Amino acid sequence: MLHNLSIQNYALIDQLTINFSDGLSIITGETGSGKSILLGALGLVLGNRADLASLKNNEIKCVVEAEFNIQAYVLQDFFEKKDLDYEDTTIIRREILPSGKSRAFVNDTPVTLSVLGELKSKLIDIHSQHQTLQLSDVLFQFSVIDALAKNDKRIASFKRGLKKYNTLVKELLLLKENQENETQQYEYNLHLYKELEEANFQLNEQSELEEKLDLLNNVEDIKVSLSEAIQLTTNEEIGIQGLLHNLENSLQKISTFSKKYEEISTRVSSVKIELDDVITELENENENVEFNPNELEQINDRLQLLYSLQKKHQVDTLEGLNEIKEQLEEKVGSVENATEIIDKKQEEINGVAKKLDEVAVLISNARNKAIPKLKKELEFLLSELGMPNARFSITLEPSETYLSNGKDELKFLFSANKGGNFGELKKVASGGELSRIMLSVKKILSENIKLPTIIFDEIDTGVSGEVSNKIANIMQQMSQYMQVMAITHLPQIASKGNSHYKVYKKEVKGITTTNLKQLDTEERVVEIAEMLSGKDISESALIHAKELLN
Repeated sequence: MLHNLSIQNYALIDQLTINFSDGLSIITGETGSGKSILLGALGLVLGNRADLASLKNNEIKCVVEAEFNIQAYVLQDFFEKKDLDYEDTTIIRREILPSGKSRAFVNDTPVTLSVLGELKSKLIDIHSQHQTLQLSDVLFQFSVIDALAKNDKRIASFKRGLKKYNTLVKELLLLKENQENETQQYEYNLHLYKELEEANFQLNEQSELEEKLDLLNNVEDIKVSLSEAIQLTTNEEIGIQGLLHNLENSLQKISTFSKKYEEISTRVSSVKIELDDVITELENENENVEFNPNELEQINDRLQLLYSLQKKHQVDTLEGLNEIKEQLEEKVGSVENATEIIDKKQEEINGVAKKLDEVAVLISNARNKAIPKLKKELEFLLSELGMPNARFSITLEPSETYLSNGKDELKFLFSANKGGNFGELKKVASGGELSRIMLSVKKILSENIKLPTIIFDEIDTGVSGEVSNKIANIMQQMSQYMQVMAITHLPQIASKGNSHYKVYKKEVKGITTTNLKQLDTEERVVEIAEMLSGKDISESALIHAKELLN
């Protein structure tokens, strides 16, 4: 509920602070006194667009601040989602600077106008002739029925399921699209994959083949070098092996004379053993080295195959070629397994659809139970408001597709006259009738869901005294469940308020300003008497005013 409204330098207001109470608050004042300015300021602090024309004095900033008690509105999730500090008593401030720039704050945290706009719908409902157009909106009509049907949890469950269903359907369409595209490339991809598979290459194969090729291409040089090495080591006259043997014998003769000689002799013996082993390997390698033209041709052919495959797939290594092979295998497999994958996705969709259908049936059943009650209450309230022949025809038809709130199509028809044909509200109901229908709807909603503060902006225009009494009674009943404010010209409605505020203009030093004050009991008597008889208040008007207040 709105606790406090503070306005500085806005339109005709210099400085104004007013506290509001719960229950039914009445706002009255002469035509042109500035009641619309109050609504404008409230709209401004809740996100409406503004410009420098809003400033009373263009040299200082305009500030509008509203304090709300939001404890009953369950807005913690909204505040968390918007990254705002939640407080049970929340303060919203809007500033218009002389430069024309605008700033907005929620609990001192800067916010955008779009966030304020979202918050506005949760805090204030300004009910006017214009708002009655909402009655013809199917989603609004559904919201009224669902409020009576207590469908909020069922619809929340349905929406979660519908979101999952739509996601799965998109995934299925993408799978089918990919299958179609990949099927067109399937034969080519399959050919490429089989070509790589038949090559049957190993990751280290290329380096080994290149090493063998290098050996075969240089076999003559290798043979000469090996022969020279064997000659140098085994020649009887100058061979290293013979010389090392003589060295070993010489050292062995003196090894017993000193540990130092013994160590040197041992080391030479180790060198001789190692050299003997090397000579054996040289002789073996020399015997094995031979030129094999068939092997050379096979290696060349194999390497040419590997090189051509790498060039074809634009990679430089067998590792890169192997990655291409794996990708082709996945593409080919995805086409070959696509039917199975698509069938599984369709099965998952069918499962979600089954649950959606079950929830939709629960929603529809609850609506069908609530519709007779809604119809009865609307017709009763409208009869009280001077429309005794008002009738509604509210029916549900099953939809073949999923809608945002179930699987029902709604026909919400109205007839104002006895024996008249039913038609759509916007086509058969007048502005005054729509206004009274909306009042009745809001009255019913107030008893079934927690509504924000509602402001009735002169919806009683053009109604009779008796009907105005009924309107006042409905507002009073609504105020038991929520904060209700009514801007009115009718004394019958003004007398029903728990509190009464008067908007008036005052001229000081040739400057006109708009002011608002809360009236005490005596001031209310005078205000209502003036509403009854005009500026020249008669004694009978004062008596009548006291009777209305009592």
